Amino acid sequence: MTANLLLEAENVGIQFGGLKAVQSVNMHLNKGELIGLIGPNGAGKTTTFNMLTGVYEPTEGIITFDGKKINGLKPYQVTKLGISRTFQNIRLFKDLSVLDNVKVANHNKAKHGIFASILRLPSHFAGEAKMEEESIEFLKIFGLDIYKDEMAKNLPYGMQRRLEIARALAAKPKLLLLDEPAAGMNPQETHDLMELIAFIRKEFDLTILLIEHDMHLVMGVCERIYVLDHGQLIADGTPQEIRSNPKVIEAYLGEEVVE
Repeated sequence: MTANLLLEAENVGIQFGGLKAVQSVNMHLNKGELIGLIGPNGAGKTTTFNMLTGVYEPTEGIITFDGKKINGLKPYQVTKLGISRTFQNIRLFKDLSVLDNVKVANHNKAKHGIFASILRLPSHFAGEAKMEEESIEFLKIFGLDIYKDEMAKNLPYGMQRRLEIARALAAKPKLLLLDEPAAGMNPQETHDLMELIAFIRKEFDLTILLIEHDMHLVMGVCERIYVLDHGQLIADGTPQEIRSNPKVIEAYLGEEVVE
């Protein structure tokens, strides 16, 4: 493994009954890269995310993260190692406050243990205060601090998307996976999101892998792009290479794949 390699998927696939949903996928992400994963609906993109994050265990192949094989680990174990994600369908704790949604993720790195909390020791109160302070800082980055006491379900859609990314970042990941972050956004919101993704990558020294159907966003922020079709990797390369790849154009059946 090279010193710069963060994640590698070698011949990874998964089968549900007789259906091979994803097969023989080879991917690698180097530290600090911003990579896109695209493909038509049903291509296997979210299934791939689910394998990378422990939601599904691959039935073939090996996934290595930061030098450690992660096949078979539970999602919380994968998160503790440094992989965090958002979801295609927003999965906030809708009846918790905006602040509490972020604090939940912060508990992943809490220094005080359960006994300190049960016994109400000084370390519990110090730890909780520190987590609240850090959570508010994350909300400020996303312009959500003024809504910290609002219920998450009361936020407009675009802000709920931002909150989900803020929560994922609060887990302090090395690798952030974004599953269609621009879904449901208008053009202005998508433009703002492009700038936000570029900012958090630099600010938090992150590696980012994103699934997205908005080709303007993908081509505008990604350095390399992987393309899935019917569960198989059909292309990878720079945005310029992907734009003109005949297999990609055919897979999208004439859909727009340029800026």
